[in-house]
Amino acid sequence: MTSAPLATDQFPVHVFGGPTALFEYGGLRFLTDPTFDAPGDYPAGGGAVLTKTAPSRVAPADLGRVDVVLLSHDEHADNLDNAGRALLADVPLTLTTPGAEQRLGDRTKGLADWESVQLNRPDGGTVTVTGVPAVHGPGNREDIEPFTGQVVGFVLTGDGLPTVYVSGDNASLAAVERIAERFGPIDTAVLFAGAPRFAGLFDGEPLVLDSAQAAEATKILGARRVVPVHYEGWAHFTEGRDDLEAAFAAAGLSDRLQWT
Repeated sequence: MTSAPLATDQFPVHVFGGPTALFEYGGLRFLTDPTFDAPGDYPAGGGAVLTKTAPSRVAPADLGRVDVVLLSHDEHADNLDNAGRALLADVPLTLTTPGAEQRLGDRTKGLADWESVQLNRPDGGTVTVTGVPAVHGPGNREDIEPFTGQVVGFVLTGDGLPTVYVSGDNASLAAVERIAERFGPIDTAVLFAGAPRFAGLFDGEPLVLDSAQAAEATKILGARRVVPVHYEGWAHFTEGRDDLEAAFAAAGLSDRLQWT
């Protein structure tokens, strides 16, 4: 007996380095956290510096049409850099945090937890994008946001389409559990990983999922496919592809990982 193909087979996800990925869904082209600046040092506020170690695999001019940017937050250069900000002016809609809507202005819509927008599909029908909880560090959101800012994740749904989760810079498995309760199982999860750490912040605990947590998130979500992003290209990312592969193998989930 031959099983039916999974809905995850319907679309590719192109990863360009850092948190930046492009995919077509429901006839619309979505870009996550655009970062295209050259390697170098970038200020992060409070005297901190983020060091980019590798260039993007593409330039903005190579992307083709972008209909929607899914921006987890706007306050750190490893999620939105100078070239990424310039790109936003040419994109019809950027979905992001309520705070970022105030800072970025036109063509930007902030989503609170569980708030949704419907986007018209070129072939008829709609895609629904729902803002979902994300916490940019270890602990409760109210304790974390004063230091690392407001972050949002996204779930995409539509008639006849797979369910897609884009985590953004989230370190909270409790948030993942809440998302799974509403939307699981997830067909494709674009998980931000890399275990970014700073010695003087939160006792060096990761600000985004580490590799073992990414594997655990996969279990919680019932995710059929995981495309990791946010694990390469910056000095504060402390776990890379090898760590992710090892963690998913230890969890018996190697078949869920897809590298693009």
